[in-house]
Amino acid sequence: MNGHQHLTTHPTNRENPPVTVIGLGPMGQAMTRTLLAAGHPVTVWNRTAGRADDVVGEGAALAATPAEAVAASDLVILSLTDYRAMYDILDGGTASLAGRTLVNLSSDTPDRTREAAAWAARHEAGFLTGGVMVPAPMVGTESAHVYYSGHAQVLENHRATLTLLGTPRYLGEDPGLAQMMYQAQLAVFLGTLSALMHATAMLGSAGMKAGRALPELLTFTDTIGPIVRAGEDVPGAALDAGQHPGDLSTVTMMGATADHIVETSTSLGLDLTLPLAVQGHYRNAIENGHGGDNWTRIIDGIRAPR
Repeated sequence: MNGHQHLTTHPTNRENPPVTVIGLGPMGQAMTRTLLAAGHPVTVWNRTAGRADDVVGEGAALAATPAEAVAASDLVILSLTDYRAMYDILDGGTASLAGRTLVNLSSDTPDRTREAAAWAARHEAGFLTGGVMVPAPMVGTESAHVYYSGHAQVLENHRATLTLLGTPRYLGEDPGLAQMMYQAQLAVFLGTLSALMHATAMLGSAGMKAGRALPELLTFTDTIGPIVRAGEDVPGAALDAGQHPGDLSTVTMMGATADHIVETSTSLGLDLTLPLAVQGHYRNAIENGHGGDNWTRIIDGIRAPR
């Protein structure tokens, strides 16, 4: 044996229907193992066939071609670098797409996901956009959730299987919504990581080791949610109503803090990319006459002009 299990036709099983996974990076492998553990026959394909060895050893079937992989299951899950990779892989075997459901869990822009949904429709395939909101080791755990958008019935048709990967959170018919939510969440995540490293560098300049600084900073990040929620039953409701009451904090007050952070970072010789961007948000709101409003007013300068 060379470690590759030959592809066989999976028997129909309503409780554990066959699933195909294309793309065997850490996420694709985690999803394959989760599906196998739940009793689903799983067919896999990857450009570098050797990446399939471990999951094939655990029971997956390796397809020789993408078209063969698609033909093996009604549900095809894609875990790729981007959406361009989907076209590169499937364009040569589009005849096998009719009647299948493609669930693309790859990262890309909302516009590209909308284009992909239209492409799938032209080939008579169902399509869901998805965003997995946990790292690979957490796939299939109670903490895992996945955002989906696209036709609701497509999700319902495969809800039981997809729930194994993480709790589905459906956002709406627009195929771009799941990708938008995925990137919005990561904008918060990446922004926070950069802020944590900037703050650690600030404290490091005063001789404080990261091992002491970072635990303190992480304790503070845990309080951000309650701070933003304070005074609002539904966070964001005031924003939707165009209300920015400045009774708790104002743009001017927060802007002064942003100025101090820029001044301190400058004196320490730190990179100013992040603090200047934050300072710019507050200065823009002040220049537009909103210094007395709540800090949420900075969203005006962030939003695209209408």
